[in-house]
Amino acid sequence: MTSPSYSAARTLLAALVRLGVREVVLAPGSRSAPLAYAAAEAAEEGLLELTVRVDEREAAFTAVGLVRGAALGRGPGAPGGAGHRGVAPVAVVTTSGTAVANLHPAVLEAHHAGLPLLLLTADRPHELRGTGASQTIDQPGIFGGAVRLAVDVPAPDGREGEERDLVHLAARAVDAASGTRSGFPGPVQLNLAFRDPLVPGADDAAPWPDVRPPRVSAPMARPLEVSPWTAGELTDGGTLVVAGDGDRGEARALAEARGWPLLAECVTPSAGGPMLVPAHAHVLAASPLTADVRRVVVVGRPTLSRPVQRLVAREDVDVVVVAPQGAPWADAPRGAGAVLPEVPLGWFLPDDMLGDGLRTVRRERWRDAWRAAGAAAAAAIDDVLGLGTAEDGPRGARVADATATTGPVGALTAEGAVRVLADALVPADVLVVGSSNPVRDLDLVHRWVAPPRVVANRGVAGIDGLLATAVGTALALSRPGLSGIEGRTVRALVGDLTFLHGAGGLAAARGEGRPQLQIVVVNDAGGSIFTGLEHGALAEAAPARAAAVERVFGTPHDVDLGALCAAHGVPHVVVEDADALRSALASPGRGTCVVEVRVDRAGRRSRASAVADALRSRLARPSAS
Repeated sequence: MTSPSYSAARTLLAALVRLGVREVVLAPGSRSAPLAYAAAEAAEEGLLELTVRVDEREAAFTAVGLVRGAALGRGPGAPGGAGHRGVAPVAVVTTSGTAVANLHPAVLEAHHAGLPLLLLTADRPHELRGTGASQTIDQPGIFGGAVRLAVDVPAPDGREGEERDLVHLAARAVDAASGTRSGFPGPVQLNLAFRDPLVPGADDAAPWPDVRPPRVSAPMARPLEVSPWTAGELTDGGTLVVAGDGDRGEARALAEARGWPLLAECVTPSAGGPMLVPAHAHVLAASPLTADVRRVVVVGRPTLSRPVQRLVAREDVDVVVVAPQGAPWADAPRGAGAVLPEVPLGWFLPDDMLGDGLRTVRRERWRDAWRAAGAAAAAAIDDVLGLGTAEDGPRGARVADATATTGPVGALTAEGAVRVLADALVPADVLVVGSSNPVRDLDLVHRWVAPPRVVANRGVAGIDGLLATAVGTALALSRPGLSGIEGRTVRALVGDLTFLHGAGGLAAARGEGRPQLQIVVVNDAGGSIFTGLEHGALAEAAPARAAAVERVFGTPHDVDLGALCAAHGVPHVVVEDADALRSALASPGRGTCVVEVRVDRAGRRSRASAVADALRSRLARPSAS
């Protein structure tokens, strides 16, 4: 007799496949055996792609990467709206107990970033809960408000109508995860109780279930025509566009249509083009132009700089936040005057249909002043850090001024290493960038005209699971039916602590294979981001506290990254100068590999101070309104 648990698992997976789910990531366990057998069977039939990982946290972050990679693989202009709507959910299968708790970091990232995940968490049947049964915890509701839907599904027993119920549950789960009707994709938990027997019978050979789940349609969207600003305000000066995580290029399109200066973080596809203000956070902090800002349009969720947050918090600035569909709007400083579901169509109209010539001339002067300030800031940064210019090309990404670093003149710095990487990227490439210093260094030193596709876990901006996210992204881009990785290179940029924190992302079961992925680790043997914060200032001002700051914030280590890579069977190379880094980037090899760039933490704070001083000097001039 077929096990009711196994039969129900097959029915559920068959419904998910019908609803478009094509990726399942599984971590091994006993209670989830019905789902594991069903997923393996579906993979053998070519119905889905099955990825097996040895621990649940990395499995979940691999799923995060698969979602992000699938979104990139759709290409520009793909249907499905903003964010990750239109991307099929990725399912994650776990056993019961702490296995489920290990999903939580990735669930939080998916919740805040709007990523469709289906968490299929196996559980003990109800009669075993609260009895001290092994690997039994209170799983229903474990993720709190971080899931769009949570259902505690009773253990199947073969009753009449059970399959129908599972099929319709699958439709509700996929709808909630995809944000089909809500416009707000995210994680969904189906907590699935299973009773013994958990394995199929030796003679089980039933055909794959032919199920027909209900089809769920999205509400009809109508273009937004109402504008909170007048035609005169649209053609006048004083307006900026800010783009953060979640922007899908709308910010750049708006800036170029209106001639507004664009402050785009490097994690967005808007980080390029003629309206882009390079090093915009430093321009905001040092330029008198900032005082003349009267209006700001925020697209996505900016997270990388305090000057941007200070700008949108000003009471004299009219802030419009664009928050697609049902997604929460980004407004940490509570400065929004209006929240729109999309950019109004009227904002893309030509000038001659909106306002008089005098206002247009003022706006052009405004645009030119910001572009000049951005160019001056970029030149100052490149000069102080010895990074070369767009005209003469990189000069080896070496420190040119001994006063800018406490290390030896000519040593490769973290910022220099990131610049070499940024210069090596072409628009077809994909870069998964880690939190902390790597993403901020990239924002500081890139000089893209046409940016690559950048992936970053900015939902909660943690360092968790970055390697697994990168692996999942590369896997997704290698799948048939997506754009594939032909003609592109997939890379990751992380710090050494992020690498250590997520080293389990390199682990793969034998036979699982590794995607084409080059991981660049900027290794300064600790957490250098804190030197640029108040902790670094305290250590400098109170030398007696320097040792404590180094211990509890710097967290120095002596881990041999090469030995760690060798343990995982991943090729590894160390580079210490720009030419060696360029050479490694030019020949990424096949499969997954690691390039370790060794740099010195000493001097980061003094370099940041030198940059700030140079910017204040070069940007201190009368503002242009």
